[in-house]
Amino acid sequence: MDMGTINWLAVLVAGISSFVIGGIWYSPALFGNAWMKDNGFTEDDIKKSNKGKIFGWTFIFSLLMAFNLGMFLADSPAECTGNCAQHTDLVWGATAGFLAGIWTFCAIAIHSLFEQKPWRLILINGFYSVVSLALMGAIIGAWR
Repeated sequence: MDMGTINWLAVLVAGISSFVIGGIWYSPALFGNAWMKDNGFTEDDIKKSNKGKIFGWTFIFSLLMAFNLGMFLADSPAECTGNCAQHTDLVWGATAGFLAGIWTFCAIAIHSLFEQKPWRLILINGFYSVVSLALMGAIIGAWR
C-alpha cells in the first residue's frame, strides 16, 4: 500500500464529519430523546457526564475509523495492471463506507443483544454508524 495516495486532509474532514452527523442524529429533533429513554438517561445524567472524556475519545476513534477507511480506499499504482487510472471516487467511497457501516452495525447489534438493549436503540446506534461511515467514505472517495 502506498501511503502517499491517502489524502490526509480528507481523512481528517471525514473523521470530523461523524461529529456533525452525531450532533444531528442524537439531537432531540431526531433520535436524542428515544436514545436517552432507551438508555435510561435523564437530562441530569447527560449534564453530569464528562464531556471532555466522551468527546475526546470519540474524536480519536472517529479519526481511527476514517484513517482505516482511507487505507482501504487508497489506490496504489503498484496494484495496477494495464490502465492505472485511480478507481476510487465518490460512489466507491460511499459504497465502501456503507459496507463498513454494515460491519459496525452488526457488531453494535451483537453487543446490544447480549446487553438486552431494545431494538429501537440498536437501530438508532447501528444506523448512525452506517450513515456516518458512508459519509466518511464519500468524503474520502470524492476528495482524491
